[in-house]
Amino acid sequence: MALIDKIKTIATKQDPVYLITGKNDYWENEVMQQIKRIIPEEEQTMNFATYDMEETPLSVAINDALSVPFFGEKRLVLIKNAYFLTGSKSKSKVKYNVDELEQYLDNPSSETVLIILAPYDKLDGRKKIVKKLKNKSTTITLNDFSERETADFVRKQVHDRGYEMSPDAMNELYARTLGDLGKMMNELQKIFIYCNDSKNIDVDVVDKLVSKSLDQNVFALVNYVVNGQTTQAIQFYSQLLEQKQEPIQINAILESQFRLLLQVKILIQHSYSQSMMTNTLKIHPYRIKLAMQSAQRFPLNYLRDAYLQLVQIECKLKSSTDNPELLFEMFAIKLGQKKNSI
Repeated sequence: MALIDKIKTIATKQDPVYLITGKNDYWENEVMQQIKRIIPEEEQTMNFATYDMEETPLSVAINDALSVPFFGEKRLVLIKNAYFLTGSKSKSKVKYNVDELEQYLDNPSSETVLIILAPYDKLDGRKKIVKKLKNKSTTITLNDFSERETADFVRKQVHDRGYEMSPDAMNELYARTLGDLGKMMNELQKIFIYCNDSKNIDVDVVDKLVSKSLDQNVFALVNYVVNGQTTQAIQFYSQLLEQKQEPIQINAILESQFRLLLQVKILIQHSYSQSMMTNTLKIHPYRIKLAMQSAQRFPLNYLRDAYLQLVQIECKLKSSTDNPELLFEMFAIKLGQKKNSI
C-alpha cells in the first residue's frame, strides 16, 4: 500500500495502536491532518490528549489511554518524541516504564486510538518494546519514500490540478528543493498561480519562480571546480560575494560538500549501496545520489587534498586578513591543474 493510502487509513480504519516512524515534514503534516479527523472537533478538548515523552512520564499517557471517552465514541492519545524506542539517551530527566506500554499492547482499549510518534531514522530493533510495538501496531514509516515515488507523487498532484509539467521542469524542481517533498509542494502553489492561464509548467517557469539556496549555488560552484572549469568557478564565486554571501559561509558549505564526496568515495570502495550510505551518513538520498555520481569520477587523494585545502582556507578566513576571493582563486587554480593531470 502506498504511503499516502496508509496515512489515510488512520482516520477511516482507526486501528487501536499506530507507530509512526521517520522524519518527513510533509508526511508528518498529513498524519496530523488525519489524526484530527478521528475525533469530532467539538469533542477534541475532552478526548484528544498529546504527551511529549521528553516532558511527561510514559505512565501518564498510558493511564489516559485506558480512560473512557467523555461524551464520545473514541479517545485519542498522541505520544510524541518516543525516544525510549531508540538506542540514544535523551537529555530529559523524565523517567519511563516501558512495561506499562507492553502490558497495554497486550490488551489495548477498544475505545482509544493510541498513536506513537518516533521521528527518528532508526529505532533500536534489539529492544523488546520495539519488537512488540512493530508486531502489535500498525506501523507507518514516513521516510520510506524513494526519489521516484516522490516525483510520481508530485506529477500526480500536478495532473490532478489540471496542469502539465515537462520532465525537465520536474527535474529542476526536484534539484532546487533537494527532493524535499514539503518544499516541492510549497513551490508548486506559486507555480500554479503563475501558470493558471496556460496550465503548462516548463523549466523556464521553475527557473524564474524557484530560487536557489546558498547550498544549491555552492553545489553548482563545486561542479565548476571538480570539472576543471576554473574561470567559471571564479566568476561564480564573485557573483556570490556580490549577492552579499559571507565568504566563511561559502567555504563552510564547500568544505561540507567535499567532505561528503570524500565519505561517499570511501564507502564506494567498501561496496556500500546508495541506501546503505543514506542510513550511515544520515543525509537525504538525493544528495547521496549526486555525490556518488561525482565521487566515482575522481581518485581518493584528489578529493582528500581538496577537502584539506578548504580546511586550511577556513583557518585563514578566521585568523588572518587574507583576501577571501584570492584564497578561493588559488584553490580553484590548484584543483583545476590537478584535475587536468588525472
